[in-house]
Amino acid sequence: MVITYSVREVRARFSEVLRQVRDGKTVTVSFRGEPVAEIGAIKERASPTLDARLAELERNGCLVRAAIPRKSMGPVERRPGALARFLDKRDG
Repeated sequence: MVITYSVREVRARFSEVLRQVRDGKTVTVSFRGEPVAEIGAIKERASPTLDARLAELERNGCLVRAAIPRKSMGPVERRPGALARFLDKRDG
């Protein structure tokens, strides 16, 4: 059984909609007769590891991993900071 409410009905009956969702039902919200959203219970899941979450995002097409592994990042150039350069110019 599909439960559908208009946006106006959802605003007016929000407590009832939440009660139905808590009971395991999925509610469809329509705008001008067209379904635009579904409200459903949050599925409990164990927090995945970083690699598992990245793999899931990759499967869903939300992420594309780099073909070449990234090297560790370090400073591009080692030189004194702006304050040291300023003091050197001032004193020199």
